[in-house]
Amino acid sequence: MGEYEDTTRDIEKTFGFVPGFMKGLPHDVLIHDWPLMKKYTLGESKIPAKQRELLGLAVAANIKCPYCQLFHKSVAQMYGATPEEFAEIAFLASYTSRWSSMIHAQHYPYETFERETRQIGEHLSKAAKK
Repeated sequence: MGEYEDTTRDIEKTFGFVPGFMKGLPHDVLIHDWPLMKKYTLGESKIPAKQRELLGLAVAANIKCPYCQLFHKSVAQMYGATPEEFAEIAFLASYTSRWSSMIHAQHYPYETFERETRQIGEHLSKAAKK
């Protein structure tokens, strides 16, 4: 068997079937991307699984992708995400986007923002040590 067949067999073993959206990809893309999806969605990485999926949901909300929103919310639920966590992630997704809009609308100098961010970090680090 070839790499593509090995990949689709692994997907079928993992999911119970090969989803149509995966079959629709070029063979070389699926061969490359499946191990990454398997590791970073279903496996272990430096970021705990539930946090990864909540991050994915926040990104999905910002890019307004209903497919990604459904997928990441469902997997986050599988990993034990609560309604309270979903509420917080919805706020955080909007919060980051909102502040980005406000700062961009000001045409705020990036160098100034960078310097001020360092100052904030230094102050918060000192305060945390007290």
